[in-house]
Amino acid sequence: MSKRSFGIYRFASALVAVVFAVGVAAAQTHHGDHSGHASTSASNKTGILILAHGGDKNWNAEVEKGADSLRKTHPVEVAFGMASKRTIQPAVDALVKSGVEEIVAVPLFISSHSSVITSTEFLLGARNEAPKALAIFAKMNHGHGGDHASHNMVEDPSFDLLTPVVSKVPIRVTEALNAHPLVAAILLSRALEISKKPENEVIVLVAHGPVSAEENQLWLNDMAKLADGIKAKSKFARIDYLTVRDDAPKEIRDQATAELRGVVQNALDEKRSVLIVPLLLSYGGIEKGIQKRLEGLDYTMSNHAILPDERLVEWIRISVESAPEKK
Repeated sequence: MSKRSFGIYRFASALVAVVFAVGVAAAQTHHGDHSGHASTSASNKTGILILAHGGDKNWNAEVEKGADSLRKTHPVEVAFGMASKRTIQPAVDALVKSGVEEIVAVPLFISSHSSVITSTEFLLGARNEAPKALAIFAKMNHGHGGDHASHNMVEDPSFDLLTPVVSKVPIRVTEALNAHPLVAAILLSRALEISKKPENEVIVLVAHGPVSAEENQLWLNDMAKLADGIKAKSKFARIDYLTVRDDAPKEIRDQATAELRGVVQNALDEKRSVLIVPLLLSYGGIEKGIQKRLEGLDYTMSNHAILPDERLVEWIRISVESAPEKK
């Protein structure tokens, strides 16, 4: 952080935009110890619980950086893992201890239409019945990325992982990223980074997708909205979209591969360039599978996934402000 930025931070902290910028910069050197969480005040008693899958240390650090920006106005905790009560319960406990009167949980996931989200909703009291998948998630090792993911994890083997978390304050749960306009804006930015002549280029949005055909259609519905949002603010010839469904049976995966190759080949037959823009929070494996599926075809893939991008902090703020009331 420059001396000038530091001076602005100290003497003009009332300027929200400057505070936000300083918070992001300061987060680059903030690790592990979250004792600097924002204290609650009479005007702000809402704690934010960020739920994230977790990745390598760099990916987790980006999530923590966004959390640090939010800590300027709210107490914030991050729980890494997939529907992991081992990480969610300590995060809830920390927020309650800080003095919040309510918690808003924000799933930093691509889609709400998955067993990870429904299982998390049950753990947070937003769903009455436990999905069958919760038992599977409970057996997983959720220590993604080392220090950040495991610094506050319940290790007691007798800890009941299949019942809702205990909280003295109400917890509201927002939707995942889904078809939010800010997601479309980020995807458009990723496409423009590799674009040369939009009028002759076809964007292909590619997402991981779920196993269930019904949930997959819900993913595609959201992707259609994202495609419309990109198209409305750009000059690209077309925006196609699909899922690869990596966790589905081989027959379904093969069908998804054939569809993906067909979409790309169709654009190439039209003498257009193809831009592959993965709808992923981070790179770290799925994008390599997409590349393997497209071997022998001509295309350009975006350089970055959705993260890192400061607009996700804005998305979290908006999600907290518009969180549904607890039933």
